[in-house]
Amino acid sequence: MALETSLESPAPVRQIANAIAGWVDRLGAVWVEGQVAQVSRRPGMNTVFLTLRDAVADISIPVTCSRTLFDGLNPPLVEGASIVVHAKPSYYANRGTLSLYARDIRMVGLGELLARLERRRQLLAAEGLFASELKRALPFLPGTVGLVTAPNSAAERDVLENARRRWPAVRFEVAYAAMQGPRSATEVIEALERLDRNAEVEVIVVARGGGSVEDLLPFSDEALIRAVARVRTPVVSAIGHEPDTPLLDLVADVRASTPTDAAKLVVPDVVEEARNVARARERLRGAFGGWLAREQAGLDALRSRPALADPRSLLDARLDEVRQLRDRARRTLGHALDRATDDIGHQRARARALSPLATLRRGYSVLQDADGHVLTSVADVSARQPISVRVADGRIHATATKTEQLEETDG
Repeated sequence: MALETSLESPAPVRQIANAIAGWVDRLGAVWVEGQVAQVSRRPGMNTVFLTLRDAVADISIPVTCSRTLFDGLNPPLVEGASIVVHAKPSYYANRGTLSLYARDIRMVGLGELLARLERRRQLLAAEGLFASELKRALPFLPGTVGLVTAPNSAAERDVLENARRRWPAVRFEVAYAAMQGPRSATEVIEALERLDRNAEVEVIVVARGGGSVEDLLPFSDEALIRAVARVRTPVVSAIGHEPDTPLLDLVADVRASTPTDAAKLVVPDVVEEARNVARARERLRGAFGGWLAREQAGLDALRSRPALADPRSLLDARLDEVRQLRDRARRTLGHALDRATDDIGHQRARARALSPLATLRRGYSVLQDADGHVLTSVADVSARQPISVRVADGRIHATATKTEQLEETDG
């Protein structure tokens, strides 16, 4: 039942603390699964203090149990162990803390542990985190390789030495993390995200040597699996040996059977690549030589043709054709000009024959009065009238003395 409080009637701290304690007490005993993050056995005390950590979220809760229960566990309880606890939640109002009092502690056995991992694998696979279409190809020659591993570990030496033996110029950015224990998954996630933020890192290798199923549990941690699925940089999983299959192998872009195999996957072999370059150069040289030979043969075939053997022969033949065409054009033009000249002469003779001047040259003349009017009848002329006579080569000015009318006769 909710407390009724207001600004004017606030509840005291003790009332709130006691209410919370009452609500927690009504929860009753519960079964809780988690990973032991810390164990504290204080001398002279009959109570053992544990810290139980969630397997996915960064959440933990203190747990207390009797020394008798703790000492009777077989195998002994150690940090990093996965357990299931039957406990009663308790809220201590004086300190404002919540804890669990364990009545029974069960170690998670190997068979049950494997079954839990299988259920986790199925759930994550159903979400599509292991889908093949999400896998990214590794770069052929990465500028910088990120490596997540334990400091001074055999896995670190295997990756660095084998990679540098294959490609001496390879650069590594190493991020150290605990590779087993309760803090392993968290530290690996932090190292992975730090390398992913580095723009120079083009591929990340997570490497660890072999170990028991319990030792490799952090690499099946759900939080780590989701972190690998989020990063933008391709990830190579090199955990354990060939038979080991943590869930990290399924979500990674490439799985390496061993750290040594990871070194072979992330960088090429400089010796093999040099041989490939030499073979490619020889193939290119052979192909280019064959192409040159074919082109030379085609050029020789063209040169052997008469037209190219003596190009002037074509010019001489064309020159003769030009000369013949020029002579033919000249003859044709001459004939056309002659015909045009004759036609002009004929037309000129016709025009001259029709000209009044030609009539005057045959002895005829034109009689005009002083105003230039042509006189065609004696009736138009009076005695002593000045007149002009137009002949072929000039004009004669005269004065009429008399006129005489002639009678018309039939022709």
